Amino acid sequence: MLKELFFIIVSSVLVNNFVFSRFLGNCPFLGVSSKTETAVGMGMATTFVLTMTAVAAYFIQHYILMPFGLAPFLQIVSFILVIASLVQLVEMVVLKISPALYNAFGIYLPLITTNCIVLAVALLIPLKNYNLIESTIFGLGAGLGFTLALILMSGIREDMEFGDVPDALKGPAIVFITAGLLAMIFLGFAGLVPL
Repeated sequence: MLKELFFIIVSSVLVNNFVFSRFLGNCPFLGVSSKTETAVGMGMATTFVLTMTAVAAYFIQHYILMPFGLAPFLQIVSFILVIASLVQLVEMVVLKISPALYNAFGIYLPLITTNCIVLAVALLIPLKNYNLIESTIFGLGAGLGFTLALILMSGIREDMEFGDVPDALKGPAIVFITAGLLAMIFLGFAGLVPL
């Protein structure tokens, strides 16, 4: 059991990283990764939402949708409602704890609701037939993978401010090139976990 959980978390953080391998969650990835402080805050908020979404998706799927035969029909709608509720909770907590961080997030904090990673995690849990513990680990791993991607990109972007970037590549161009190079690096983890 521990070996399977280890494979799930390593797979979701490195091998099947939602940003670099599945190319999901690019809007907040590119929008919030300019400063490490905001990247860490967004990573923690998204990890919380992903973990709680994974737990809620498991319970909704197994105790509401499947027993009543509603799984194929109301799955997406019910998961979106849970995700929106969790994001509202995170938004209220961040505003209360750190108004400066809340202002630094700007529009990207409410956009966690529309972050493709969160819905993908909720939809992949029934597809992979994970139990509650595996679902929780999968959600946590997806959040840690997203946080890793944000921190890596923010560190590189902060260093690029002092680098010699050609005029034609300044701004979004060098950010997209860097993201592509990071994605190619993460492809090297593909043979790491036998899932």
